[in-house]
Amino acid sequence: MNDPGPGYRATVSALALGQLLCWAALYYTFSSLVLPMQQALGWDKATLMGAFTLGLAVWGVTNYAAGAAIDMGHGQAVMTGGAVLAGIGMLAWSQVSAPWMLYAVWAVLGAAMAMTLYEPAFNVLTKRYPLRYQDGITALTLVGGFASTLCFPVVAALLAAWGWRITLVVIGVVLLVAVAPLHHWALRGPALVASPHAADELDDATLHQALRAPSFWLLTLCFTLYAFAQAALWAHVMPAFAAKGVPEADALTVLVTVGPAQVAGRLLYVWLGRGWSLRTVGAVVLAGLPLSMALFALSSSLPALLVFALLFGVANGLVTIVRGGLVPQYFGRTHVGRIGGAMSAIGLLARAAAPLMMAWLLLVVPGYREVLLVLAALGVLAVAAFWAARPPQA
Repeated sequence: MNDPGPGYRATVSALALGQLLCWAALYYTFSSLVLPMQQALGWDKATLMGAFTLGLAVWGVTNYAAGAAIDMGHGQAVMTGGAVLAGIGMLAWSQVSAPWMLYAVWAVLGAAMAMTLYEPAFNVLTKRYPLRYQDGITALTLVGGFASTLCFPVVAALLAAWGWRITLVVIGVVLLVAVAPLHHWALRGPALVASPHAADELDDATLHQALRAPSFWLLTLCFTLYAFAQAALWAHVMPAFAAKGVPEADALTVLVTVGPAQVAGRLLYVWLGRGWSLRTVGAVVLAGLPLSMALFALSSSLPALLVFALLFGVANGLVTIVRGGLVPQYFGRTHVGRIGGAMSAIGLLARAAAPLMMAWLLLVVPGYREVLLVLAALGVLAVAAFWAARPPQA
């Protein structure tokens, strides 16, 4: 008898926990380790940011392949293998002693990102539960929104107790012994549990058709600009706080607020926003990016920075739901892995360049204030591109 799998609720719950731990480990940890690694190894900031940039570039390059594999029914192998790769990468990171070693590690971690972070989980749910995928995406993002809240204080405590190398060993072990088995268990059973209606499938766009639609490129531009600004902020956030003279305790308070703000925004959407179109929701929440960046640039008091955290968190939380739901709405579900993977790959390459480009920009502008104002301007362009992207059928 074929294994039916754990069922919808258990699958979503397990994947949500996996997203929480993977995002905390793979995306948010780096910023907390920049200064400790710089002090311990004597490398400059551009060298360190270049490794993270390489990881994000590999994420972008391999994202399409991960989506195509999920379209072919290999979601369990992709997400389980990604968690294993992430754990091995973290253990290897803990042993680096030369820049080339750090860059090699981040090439591995970049592939792990493509196999674990949001996009593959969204694609798996869309393929397995095409009649319930949007609720599943919302649930994943509700839990995953706490990743930054979990990461920054936990990593700070581990750093204070054992230093950055042992911190990475602990994170690697968690990924190997907890997340990888969880993904393997959650994605047992058939890759397609409830198929869409045949008529719907015939209307779905292929990747070639999507690439010919102006809406594909406008959405890609929007999410590319957003990804660039978001990645630049997270990679430099702790040094930016230090440059402002904000005490570390206050900086952690602000960063810990971002996660609950993401979740609060998603809950608000669940309770009040379901009657709105995703296009309307997206236009409203995307405006939070330039507003929050400008506020961070121009403020140094804790109350103002907490407002920044709320605005940025709500926008960051809801844009994930918008992106995850809008692609199948615009282009259908049959080829969602390939279409979403192609769109994300372009955005992820821009995200990859962000940490290093911001490090270079700091060499020619007075400081982080000007960098953040540049990011605010990019946020305005993202809103304009999003609103111009109309459904292909319209």
